[in-house]
Amino acid sequence: MNTTTPLANQFLIAMPGLGDPNFFRTVTLVCEHSAEGAMGIIINRPVDLTLGDVFRQLDIEGPAGLATSQVVYLGGPIQNNRGFVLHEPLGAFESTLAVSETLGVSTSRDILTAIAHDSGPEHFLLALGYAGWGPGQLEKEIADNAWLSVPASSEILFKTPVEARWSAAAHLLGVDMVQLCGDAGHA
Repeated sequence: MNTTTPLANQFLIAMPGLGDPNFFRTVTLVCEHSAEGAMGIIINRPVDLTLGDVFRQLDIEGPAGLATSQVVYLGGPIQNNRGFVLHEPLGAFESTLAVSETLGVSTSRDILTAIAHDSGPEHFLLALGYAGWGPGQLEKEIADNAWLSVPASSEILFKTPVEARWSAAAHLLGVDMVQLCGDAGHA
């Protein structure tokens, strides 16, 4: 039974007035959303690590391909010592949550091994940590104008330069973030 709501597979775009430094100017992909809360991965916060660094730390050997130079992201403030791989297509990895019919998030070592051996998914992004919300928390934050939401785009997720993802996600809604005031919606 599918318990997700329409917020799964949506981008959350942080409004300019969102004061939490963990989410300032972020784009977060909502991976799961139910009555129990929500889980997402920030897709535009690179850290000073590459996939090659992660492979070395985990003793994963494989061909030295382009993937080793790919940047790693800070996926959120929760469990930021744990890896989450957003990927397309879904594939058949040990621990994968389907975000959509084509997009998944995996937490098992087998996906990293597959990537290291050039047999992984066509598109992927490795993040350390995730963002989480308790029951009703995300809905309240959206109602309080902390976030805009829009259906996720693979183009933005995997092909748009990291520095352009925040404004590109907002443009999906026809919004120019530069034109927004940080206090929008407050009297």
